[in-house]
Amino acid sequence: MMAEQKRKLRVGVIFGGRSGEHDVSLQSAQSVMAALDKEKYEVVPIGITRQGGWLTGDPMMALAAGRAAAAQPATLLPDPESAALLQVEKVAARPAAMSEVAHLDVILPVLHGPNGEDGTVQGLLELAGIPYVGAGVVGSAVGMDKAIFKAVMQAHGIPVLPWKLVLKTAWLADAEAVLDEIEAALAYPVFTKPANLGSSVGICKCTGRDELRRGLDEAARYDRRLVVEQGIPARELEVAVLGNEDPIASVVGEVRPRRAFYDYVAKYMVAPGSADESELLIPAPLSAA
Repeated sequence: MMAEQKRKLRVGVIFGGRSGEHDVSLQSAQSVMAALDKEKYEVVPIGITRQGGWLTGDPMMALAAGRAAAAQPATLLPDPESAALLQVEKVAARPAAMSEVAHLDVILPVLHGPNGEDGTVQGLLELAGIPYVGAGVVGSAVGMDKAIFKAVMQAHGIPVLPWKLVLKTAWLADAEAVLDEIEAALAYPVFTKPANLGSSVGICKCTGRDELRRGLDEAARYDRRLVVEQGIPARELEVAVLGNEDPIASVVGEVRPRRAFYDYVAKYMVAPGSADESELLIPAPLSAA
């Protein structure tokens, strides 16, 4: 008698999302799903629209084409008795019935930015009792918010660059006073950033007052809290860490951008082989110290 075939691990891959980094998430998810060994894993793609709707079926194609209606509405319930992706049947645009699509063994949240990388989806998965890959609720929330992260580092005596937090309300109320305050505290160049966004979206390098004004206007398009950070000559070093109680770290890599800094264009839009393509060094050349 043939040995019973071992069931594949069912992996839910969540991507898209209500974030300025929606398109980046689609690219990441395509890479992740292509890399998963189909002999070991059954992949269940789960797309989230820019408006926050959850989809199953073929959500990647639907989201990439901007046709969410081509996929089937879905949801996850914050109920550990379920631990499954549910298909939603709608009547007159309202949920009318739900049926199970797949019980999920583990989830890969391949989401970027707010409403996905900031602890929100992680909290839902905790409530649903579904194991997931990546940082937990607190780590995700702190790591996503630049202002909170810097404050935590400072509280633990870890050096950070000089920086200022600007509220969008203060910026809109009296821009000149905000500019004066920043110039009194920091020297050009400075970087302006949305506090709670990634992939260098909304980030500007500013070398004077006019650029600082434009940079804060740009950051304010994405967030109500804005970070202004002192610019210094620096290297872009990256390291990955895997594990919980006994984490292991990858070798250190270095990105050497050929643009003014490692911005969104340099990360995702520069064509391979072009003059603006960043140089990648793995491992990074580092001294023993």
